[in-house]
Amino acid sequence: MVRRPVAWVAAIVLFVEAIGIGLLNWFLGVVVDRQDMSLAGLDSDMMSVSSKVGGLVFGLYFAACGLAALLVALRDRAPGLFGRILLISSAVVHGLLGAFTVGLVGWGAFAFMMVVLALIVFTLMAYDRREAAGPADAAPEDGKNGDNGGGAPVTAPPAPSAS
Repeated sequence: MVRRPVAWVAAIVLFVEAIGIGLLNWFLGVVVDRQDMSLAGLDSDMMSVSSKVGGLVFGLYFAACGLAALLVALRDRAPGLFGRILLISSAVVHGLLGAFTVGLVGWGAFAFMMVVLALIVFTLMAYDRREAAGPADAAPEDGKNGDNGGGAPVTAPPAPSAS
């Protein structure tokens, strides 16, 4: 099956992206720190620290998303509620980042963001929650029909008349 390797690739890409985002923001913080310029009166030290903290937080977020995808790949089953929320939010973030990067960085970065988005969405869609619950039309274990205990089907009440 192809879903497990896709989950592995999504996890690896998210971990690499976490490291890349963290290092990029750290580098930008160092660049701002070495310049003694102000942007609209803002303190350059505060901008430097903010960039570094933002990179750390964003990197940890992508690492958590990578961990959720890694657990999906290891267990070969759908993520739990928290993992699903992380992966869905990561998919939304990659869609937004793709929209921003096409104008700022170029089509190559946009294509990368869309590939990561596709990996995440495929991981979410391939592991459907209903699959783990079993078939919906399976008979209950006690041998009864499951609806009213007597085995007879329940009929709908008659529709009201218009008169």
